Amino acid sequence: QVQLVESGGGLVQPGGSLRLSCAASGLTLDDYAIGWFRQAPGKGREGVSCLSSSDGSTYYPDSVKGRFTISANDAKNKNTVYLQMNSLKPEDTAVYYCAAAPNCWQYEFDYWGQGTQVTVSS
Repeated sequence: QVQLVESGGGLVQPGGSLRLSCAASGLTLDDYAIGWFRQAPGKGREGVSCLSSSDGSTYYPDSVKGRFTISANDAKNKNTVYLQMNSLKPEDTAVYYCAAAPNCWQYEFDYWGQGTQVTVSS
């Protein structure tokens, strides 16, 4: 049974940082790409990052490039993907989800977490 669990959201001031975590079970990062998505109230879902399983390539839209960094599998937590978010802006406020798919270009990702709220406000 595949499960993705996000954590690390919260309230932060503009210019601040947060690190989101996505703990994956029932799959391995060798076989699945992990994407981070966000959805703000009244807006559509937006992909903000993806980590490829095949070669470790990373992808970001222009809206977060240079501010967000996706990484995986530090020494303590295997099968966990992180999203480091720096220089946060109020427009980054959204529910953030991680999702898994065989590759970053799949139209619909196969598995989704429950989401974690990020609020950027003074």
